[in-house]
Amino acid sequence: MKYYPLFLDLRGQRCLVIGAGSLAEEKVAGLHRSGADVEQAESFRPGSLAGVRLVIDASGDAGTGELVWEEAERLGVLVNVVDVPDRCRFIAPAIVDRDPLVVAISTSGESPYLASALRARMERWLGAEWGPFVSLVGRIRRQLRGQGMALSQQTPIYRRLLRSRARRLFAQGRDLEATFEAAAIAEAGDSRAGRVALVGAGPGDPGLLTVAAQELLFEADLVIHDALVAPEVLALCGPQTRLVHAGKRGGRPSARQEEISASLIEAARQGLDVVRLKGGDPFVFGRGGEEMAALLEAGIEVVVVPGVSSVQAAPAAAGIPLTLRGVASSFAVTSLKAGDAAAAASRLEALAAAVDTLVVLMPLADLDQLGARLAGALGDRPAALVSAAGTPEERVVRAPVAAVAEAARRARLEGPATLVVGEVVSWSAGHPLAPPAQVVGAGRAG
Repeated sequence: MKYYPLFLDLRGQRCLVIGAGSLAEEKVAGLHRSGADVEQAESFRPGSLAGVRLVIDASGDAGTGELVWEEAERLGVLVNVVDVPDRCRFIAPAIVDRDPLVVAISTSGESPYLASALRARMERWLGAEWGPFVSLVGRIRRQLRGQGMALSQQTPIYRRLLRSRARRLFAQGRDLEATFEAAAIAEAGDSRAGRVALVGAGPGDPGLLTVAAQELLFEADLVIHDALVAPEVLALCGPQTRLVHAGKRGGRPSARQEEISASLIEAARQGLDVVRLKGGDPFVFGRGGEEMAALLEAGIEVVVVPGVSSVQAAPAAAGIPLTLRGVASSFAVTSLKAGDAAAAASRLEALAAAVDTLVVLMPLADLDQLGARLAGALGDRPAALVSAAGTPEERVVRAPVAAVAEAARRARLEGPATLVVGEVVSWSAGHPLAPPAQVVGAGRAG
């Protein structure tokens, strides 16, 4: 690290900016905002740095910069000759100003453009509401310290403030409500019960998680996750987060649903903030509804964050639209298997016949019977089996629905997989995705 990062208190300190034009004026304005006593001179005169705390040469003249540097070094004045890194004892970072929150971004002078681009991104993430929110947390901190509360007792309160609705309320201009919400959290202290967030992890690519899901993962005390959740998604958890594997993969050992629900309830009653992380969407064949019902019955606060389901992600990764003007105007989704009871199989046939595109989740266990049953209802309609959608191991096999099971065996496809049946499969085969795949989260399509 070339530069030691710090923030200077320049209130009332004499600072000098040399040069004219927009760049010099920008430097003057920045110093004024920090409370400095700023002078601006169009040119440099030897001896003018006496009594100066900090000087910026924005003249752009190499000779002037050398004179400023030499005098500043002799007098021990902090100096910055703009765009000349070897003549800088400090550099001015790109600033995200949400006073009293200030974020400084530096590339150690390597690329001011990248620093500015990162600032623009952070300004979108750190909205104007962060200023009053930080001030509010500061007031609560002083209050808790005044009460003699130990730091170990304060920290959980700060974490709950960060997860609360207070920032959202400030963003909506509801400052008084935000203040009341924060005061209630501070008053409750350690007595507040935890909560459980049912979060969809999507098909595997962490880039497909919602912002809300990412924030919950980072702040969670405990994450109970299914087997299909990708390691790259789990890597988004915070350093303090404890991970618990719940299994939940077809045909393999898994925790019983009752045990998972009981664990969620127990953890929340201990005051923990818990994330129940499920592949895809928690409410699409994810048993999220059962877990929510158990939590609500136990009086636990529940948050639901949707995820991108394999219903959309798998076809999209393979370049298969579920609907397409002139080709398909309807689709249906099911997890029914041909090995189910006769009534269920009959419903599957009726469903397939009623729509243009059928999506079957988790089809591998009974793919032979499933293909035969659908072929009986649909004839030789084209099908595609998408395996490991959204991961580097993604593979796609296309065949008539009656032959898709044999094609999957030849390709040695493994789960998780999604079956898509309909004319959109043939259409997509004539419009393959060019490598690299043009769909976020897609691996190989073919």
